[in-house]
Amino acid sequence: MTIALLLLFVNTCFAQAGDAYTTSIKAYQKTYATDHEVVKGKDKKYFRFFPADSTYKVICTFEPLYDTTGFSMKTSANTLKYFTRYGRISFSVNDTPCQLFLYRSKDPQVQLAYKDLLFLPFTDATTGDESYGSGRYIDLSTTDVKDNTILVDFNKAYNPYCAYATGFKCPIPPKENQLEVYIKAGEKTFGKAH
Repeated sequence: MTIALLLLFVNTCFAQAGDAYTTSIKAYQKTYATDHEVVKGKDKKYFRFFPADSTYKVICTFEPLYDTTGFSMKTSANTLKYFTRYGRISFSVNDTPCQLFLYRSKDPQVQLAYKDLLFLPFTDATTGDESYGSGRYIDLSTTDVKDNTILVDFNKAYNPYCAYATGFKCPIPPKENQLEVYIKAGEKTFGKAH
């Protein structure tokens, strides 16, 4: 009888933790849509998201890179933006090993305003189907790196402004940040064409 009660208690605790996480992601998505700078008014109803899934909240191994040269990343407007590789992260999704690069902008204005900002653009097997065709982004901070690890929550992946309107210069994730796995988390393709 005691073991049965213990198992019930443990299962209840895990269920409550899962419910709390789902609630926090739903609140995040609601705030994201409400505060969005490009999508206004009634068009906010066209935001779509994958269901919250803690499987896609991953602790990654972080390897610092000392890239002082940097490289150019193409944008949706056929221009270039310049970044350095800040680090490489390694993790698994459904037992599949993955790696991505974290970038820092070389733009002096961005560096001044967002000195700790790390940029994680990526594509995955949902890109162009369930999620936006040019890929998605996650914002992180240099302060998120702790003991050579970093927590990446793909449930917070979002679309670039180009997904909603023309006239933006959105960086296109480079080939080195293309994942072969499905990341069924975060923002889906916007529900209205522009």
